[in-house]
Amino acid sequence: MDQPGFSNPHEALVDAAEAARILGVKVATLYSYASRGWVRAFPSGQHRVKRYLRADLERLRHRADARLGHEAVAAGALRWGEPVLSSALTEIRPDGPWYRGHLALSLARTERFESVAELLWTGALPHPPPGWPRPAPPRRARTLAGVQPLDALITGLATARLAGRGDLARGRGRSGPAAIHGPEAGPEPGARELVWFLVSLVAQASGVDPAQVLARPGVAAGLDRALGARGRGTEIIEATLIASADHELNASSFTARVAASTGADLEACILAALATFSGPRHGAESMRVQALVAEAGEPRQARATLLSRMRRGEAVPGFGHRLYPSGDPRGTFLLSLARRGGRPSRSLATLQALVAEAGRLELGGPTLDVGLLAVAHALGLHPTAGQVLFCIGRTAGWIAHVAEQRASGELLRPRARYVGPSTPGPPGPGPR
Repeated sequence: MDQPGFSNPHEALVDAAEAARILGVKVATLYSYASRGWVRAFPSGQHRVKRYLRADLERLRHRADARLGHEAVAAGALRWGEPVLSSALTEIRPDGPWYRGHLALSLARTERFESVAELLWTGALPHPPPGWPRPAPPRRARTLAGVQPLDALITGLATARLAGRGDLARGRGRSGPAAIHGPEAGPEPGARELVWFLVSLVAQASGVDPAQVLARPGVAAGLDRALGARGRGTEIIEATLIASADHELNASSFTARVAASTGADLEACILAALATFSGPRHGAESMRVQALVAEAGEPRQARATLLSRMRRGEAVPGFGHRLYPSGDPRGTFLLSLARRGGRPSRSLATLQALVAEAGRLELGGPTLDVGLLAVAHALGLHPTAGQVLFCIGRTAGWIAHVAEQRASGELLRPRARYVGPSTPGPPGPGPR
């Protein structure tokens, strides 16, 4: 989903006066906060004038509000605040996510995607990698040919669910805690076939015969064929899938857990996650980075493009991650893969120039989304290929979160604080 003009007020860079207003402090106090590293200050392109990321300001404000009591703590927890659920799946550390005690980026260098998915699902890292059963190839659907990949995944899975397709339908019917054996017992029936089915939908959207994709030896090789990498990118694709597999309670994984907590079947949970993933502030973020690449056009315009965005007070997508103050290790890792294993292109060179200039302008390190786009350009694929790899990789995490949430037996139902118009009281006495 290419939205070159997308700008969200909650992500915008603001000047010192507005930043101080958001925090409810004086400008001098804001400068003190910035000097301590509590909020990040970015150059504006004007001499000694800084701008501040609204997200940092809101996070700091919510932490201050937490001192007011339980209500403020609960509200802040839904905005990158304190943990709200216990999970044995993924821990976020400065060196990146750890899947059940294994550093994800180390796994990405040595393991196969299927093994890492099994680790998330069962707690064990199998060797050799397991061979997953394949579903029957989906019927050729003209409506999927040429559509955006995420739309093809949502439409194709919804259609298959309505049709009650063989292997996929076996994943249904486990709606109560009594039927759940916990994540260590493995994913729900049909989970492995479901991942392959999504890969076959990618093939349909790309105009590739799904039967050829399903005949490949593994998911990474299948995606290599589905995306048209022609055998050049299987190793890079494998590593990208693993680096993307899970990231704690991101928006789409939390959505999958909410759906699972109601007893919705596996396909419905994945559809809910896919819908959330499709948003430009989550799975489609790499396309916002692509819009930045297109705006620059060539490497020598990288700095001017970034400065222009900053002067307009717009956030620069793809740089700075709230969970990684020192930089997102996943983005750096994928960029290194793209440099070593890719083929040169103007788009990749422009992206690399943007990364270098963003570092000089202290905009923050490149995120996973920049790395995903770099992989797509390095393999000579359409920019949406980064989204596809992110999505298929994250499916492993979604399935793990569904199983873990079911095992808890808890219904996720947060409360809201009503701030609308007051309800009128009982009518008073009429005129005398």
